[in-house]
Amino acid sequence: MKLTRRSIQIAAAVALLGAFPATSAFAQDKPKVALVMKSLANEFFRTMEDGAKAHQKAHASQYTLIANGIKDETDTAAQIKMVEQMVAQKINALVIAPADSKALVPVVKAAIDKGILVVNIDNQLDAAALKEKNITVPFVGPDNRAGARLVGDELARTLKAGDKVGIIEGVSTTFNAQQRTLGFQDAMKAAGVTVVGVQSGQWEIDKGNTVAAGMLREHPDLKALLAGNDSMALGAVAAVKAAGKTGKVQVVGYDNIGAIKPMLADGRVLATADQFAAKQAVFGIETALTALADKTPQASMPAVIKTDVVLVTKTSK
Repeated sequence: MKLTRRSIQIAAAVALLGAFPATSAFAQDKPKVALVMKSLANEFFRTMEDGAKAHQKAHASQYTLIANGIKDETDTAAQIKMVEQMVAQKINALVIAPADSKALVPVVKAAIDKGILVVNIDNQLDAAALKEKNITVPFVGPDNRAGARLVGDELARTLKAGDKVGIIEGVSTTFNAQQRTLGFQDAMKAAGVTVVGVQSGQWEIDKGNTVAAGMLREHPDLKALLAGNDSMALGAVAAVKAAGKTGKVQVVGYDNIGAIKPMLADGRVLATADQFAAKQAVFGIETALTALADKTPQASMPAVIKTDVVLVTKTSK
């Protein structure tokens, strides 16, 4: 039989494909992992995304990655829609930092029902809501209460019993915001320090600034502001400066973002906590990939996989 130019090209292409191992870019069975984050306006989540993309690039033969985040920390509806869009793209696993601990549970359940493996990072999904839907979703992340307690204890060393402080909380419906507030309160209670109020700054600089300014006006003798993340701490620092109280009112945060480092160095911020943003998504992705490789069913996944959180101060290495 005479071979045509077209048949020769097809034969050559088939031979070429056969020359690549199953893990090559030509393979069709690489798992597709979706990473859905909170606001990418927050440096913490941009760092998380960068870490995830770097990991995928280093393991390109093992999986593909789709990453996205919402524009506003409180835009829960947009995040739900984003998850639905990811599911429609036939993903194998979803790694999610939910904007709301309860509101994201139904769409997570829908993803699991379609055979998608789900791993929870950063902000823990509500345990009661998960139980109501009869699903198990592993939380891969730090103990936020313990991390905030480290920061609060560091601040307490500079205060005396009876001093007044205010807490700027993240989005109040999120588990990590609640846990950080509890950690701050644990430390203040142990030191005999009075918490005059807890108000939400919704994780954002401007809203953190507004809350801090209000607390400083209402309590002229305030000694410190404890912010649930570093974005709100940045807002608090600006409020302290505007009130003419730099050096008189301490500020602490949580996350150890790049923008906070010069403030730690010059004392505008006393302390923060590092939960290793660049690794947060990677921990979740690796958990998902291991479960996919081992064919571990969602229901058999552990409830919690704890990661590190450490205190960061001016003198930290």
